[in-house]
Amino acid sequence: MGIQFGSFNAICETAALVICPLVETSQGVEPTCYSRNVEIGGTLIFQPSTCFVHIVAIIMTAIMIIHIRSKYTAVGRKEIVTFFWMYALIELLAMFLDSGIIPTDNVTYMWFAAVYTGLVASAYTCLLINGFVGFQFAEDGTPLSLWFLRISCLAVWGVSFFVAIATFQQFAGFKYTKPIGLWIIYILWPLICTVIYIVSQLILVFRTLDDRWPIGDIVFGTAFFTIAQVLLFAFSITICDSIKHYIDGLFFFTLCMLLSVMMVYKYWDSITKEDLEFSVGSKAAVWEVKDPLLAGTGTGGVDYNYSTEEDNASNYHAGGGASLVGGVSGGQLYGAPHHQAYGGPQKGGMRGYPPSAGDRY
Repeated sequence: MGIQFGSFNAICETAALVICPLVETSQGVEPTCYSRNVEIGGTLIFQPSTCFVHIVAIIMTAIMIIHIRSKYTAVGRKEIVTFFWMYALIELLAMFLDSGIIPTDNVTYMWFAAVYTGLVASAYTCLLINGFVGFQFAEDGTPLSLWFLRISCLAVWGVSFFVAIATFQQFAGFKYTKPIGLWIIYILWPLICTVIYIVSQLILVFRTLDDRWPIGDIVFGTAFFTIAQVLLFAFSITICDSIKHYIDGLFFFTLCMLLSVMMVYKYWDSITKEDLEFSVGSKAAVWEVKDPLLAGTGTGGVDYNYSTEEDNASNYHAGGGASLVGGVSGGQLYGAPHHQAYGGPQKGGMRGYPPSAGDRY
């Protein structure tokens, strides 16, 4: 039996989704084949291999967030980092729901599942809006852009949460036996957002960028996303039976979705270049002293010792190397005989400053 619009029967018989224990019947829909569980400290952990991928996904997302936040002047930095924060939260919730740490028969499970459903829908909404940031309909990083993104995601989360919890508890006209609204939010809406995002980014690359390499990131991301859906909804039972219940399609779905999210980061990183003139670096500025007076040793009994070349390098070389200030260069005043410095007759050796009483004019 293939996938039918508005029905989770075929989907949940193939894949162990978070909402499957809460739809179609009072006991939910049990998958035909699923990954075996393990016992840790007296607690049964379901989908242990998938939980490991969830942990890896959280770690990789944290690394990507750190890299995004380090690009201080990149276009759309604040908008795209919101998507990765939401993805990290989804993976954290999925780890507790998939593993059975929150039991399916617990009254709180449906509430966490509703929160998870809302986060999935709002994360795809965030990705969709990020697809139009590059077109600069509103300047990125401004309150208009950020609050439009936040309010849109919050609105989608609120609607999705309400539809999910109303379907699970059967009120406001929603029923878990006919979860059409939940099917649209959970299955159809992510697909629509992904297609629009891919098309918008292809248009952006072809119309505004000279570099065509980002298309490769889009292709790989699309491939990983497609493979994830096919392995989960078409080959999950086959994989589970072939590997003797050690892993199922949900493992490869979670892994491929992580790879597709990483390609979203790779694509964004490839099309954004940081403006180094206004960026904030991690290294402190190194200041080099050019004034020879500041480079001297001071008055501790040691003469000021600096080269004539350094002094002349900062002076105007007209009129025999005279300075623009006072007509006398530093080398002439401090390093030459006093009368020679002022154009007078030479008398013996070098003299310091101030001149002696006999040398004054």
